[in-house]
Formats: sequence, structure tokens, C-alpha cells
Amino acid sequence: MFALIAALLFVLALIFEIAGVAVGGVLTVTTLGIAGLLCVALHLMGVGAGWSPMRK
Repeated sequence: MFALIAALLFVLALIFEIAGVAVGGVLTVTTLGIAGLLCVALHLMGVGAGWSPMRK
């Protein structure tokens, strides 16, 4: 799930960069790139990979 979110953030960053869109001081290409990298890191850690029952 986090890999999909990361891909979407990277696509948005690419579109913003190509179109030269600036949405205030908070939402920039750099911010979207860092958020995408965070999602990739969480995906690689296994966060959100699925639910598994606890064993006794």
C-alpha cells in the first residue's frame, strides 16, 4: 500500500516540476519527493504489508 502511495507522490512531484506548478510554501516538489521516500522506506520495512494473527 505504501508503495502505491509513494508512486502517486512521485508522479505528482514530476507533474508539478514539468508544469512549473507551485502550491504555496508547504506543498513543493521537494516535499512530495521526501514524502514519497518516506512511504518507500515504510514499505521496505514491511509496515502495512498485511495483518497476521498473533501466535501463542
